[in-house]
Amino acid sequence: MELAILIIYSLSLLIIFIYSISQLQLLLNYRKAQKKVDTSEKYNLSDPTQIPAVTIQLPLYNELYVVENLLDNIAKIQYPKNKLEIQVLDDSTDESIALIAEKVSVLKEAGLDIKHIRRESRTGFKAGALKEGLKIAKGDLIAIFDSDFLPKKDWLLQTVPYFKDPEIGVVQTRWGHINRDYSWLTKIQAFALDFHFILEQTGRNFGRHFINFNGTAGIWRKECILDAGNWSGDTLTEDLDLSYRAQLKKWKFKYLEDVETPAELPVAISAAKSQQFRWNKGAAENFRKNYKKLLNDKSASFNTKFHGFFHLLNSSMFLIVLLLAVLSVPVLYIKSQNPQFSWYFNWLGVFLLSTIIFFFCYYAAWKKIHGSGFKSLLKFIGMFFSFFSVVMGFSLHNSIAVLEGHLRKRSDFIRTPKFNINSANQNWKNNIYLSRTISPQLLLEFGLWLYFGFGLYSAFLLNDFSLAIFHLMLFLGFGFVVFKTIRT
Repeated sequence: MELAILIIYSLSLLIIFIYSISQLQLLLNYRKAQKKVDTSEKYNLSDPTQIPAVTIQLPLYNELYVVENLLDNIAKIQYPKNKLEIQVLDDSTDESIALIAEKVSVLKEAGLDIKHIRRESRTGFKAGALKEGLKIAKGDLIAIFDSDFLPKKDWLLQTVPYFKDPEIGVVQTRWGHINRDYSWLTKIQAFALDFHFILEQTGRNFGRHFINFNGTAGIWRKECILDAGNWSGDTLTEDLDLSYRAQLKKWKFKYLEDVETPAELPVAISAAKSQQFRWNKGAAENFRKNYKKLLNDKSASFNTKFHGFFHLLNSSMFLIVLLLAVLSVPVLYIKSQNPQFSWYFNWLGVFLLSTIIFFFCYYAAWKKIHGSGFKSLLKFIGMFFSFFSVVMGFSLHNSIAVLEGHLRKRSDFIRTPKFNINSANQNWKNNIYLSRTISPQLLLEFGLWLYFGFGLYSAFLLNDFSLAIFHLMLFLGFGFVVFKTIRT
């Protein structure tokens, strides 16, 4: 039994180390990308003959709190009116239906080509709504925004020109966060998303590896969508699925790090959990659906397959982290009772390199938003350890999502509740879309909180503090998730 625990523990550390190497390569790509001058050919939008028709799709489902802001903002988008169509793809079942209809009517009278499109059933969820709208879309280009996104007036002027290159299928922009500093939870979410949108997306795009359309704040070539097989609702992350199918068809993606599209982060942990569950289960479903196609693509380089494999497997790292965490407590006792294996445990210390690599990777993204300097570095160190503590606290929740994805357990597309909150003095607890049920999973998370508290106690009992910081982070992370969930 002891040998099996050590083998599994060591393999988990090895997988995380290999994953960190993939991130290190993205960091190197990111640094190279900062020095590269963009020489992309672009449309000249001051020439009427070069202006392509654009359809903006707004997929909505019960968005009572944010839909007015969304429509008011979209109405301000700068683009020739004779070349712009707006589709409000409304699958709502609540009072927001009438609100949307009234708002669309007002905007139509103001001269916008805007349509309120409703379906009889929510088949395919968001993917189904996008597919339905595409059937009648006038635009050659299809821009998509979720309900809490507030693109700037010149958003189309900054993105559309890149489609002069006929091989470009998608232009994706970076997410901004209007309520980044609202709470510790929003700061942690922003920290994670900044890393993805700054380092990962830029690094993959520069290395000509597969990247993903992020479901919103991006624009597709209609021909690309159709050529790749159109939207499909057989995974919970239809955006990642279509992205891989399009790139396997040799369409190019363009990522614009410097074009920021602001949006709202979930302020309730139940909403953040809902979002995390959908993203992680969907990623696992996409791994199962697309990894063989990627590995069998003879035209893709080994490097692209390597990064694509870990990109699709990204959410499955939560399973590895949870396994590593649970085994770390018995490993502490095995180490104490087998001094003859001290050389082996000393050798395992090499995997601390993974933490060092992650530190520098996340710091590169942090500097883009917060700047450099000693004070900024100190804040980063605190956020780095806080973030990974909370990530580990989410590991059980996200591992369940990943297992469901790999085991083909079907589930509905559960929307993330929106709040229309950007300042700390706003009350969101009366949000009618919030789930307040206490699940059996919470009891397991509470048990793990106690378990890692025991791991901390064991450090003093055995006089071995080699894993004390790790167990402290796990204890704090699970405590944060448990008590934040109870208080919601």
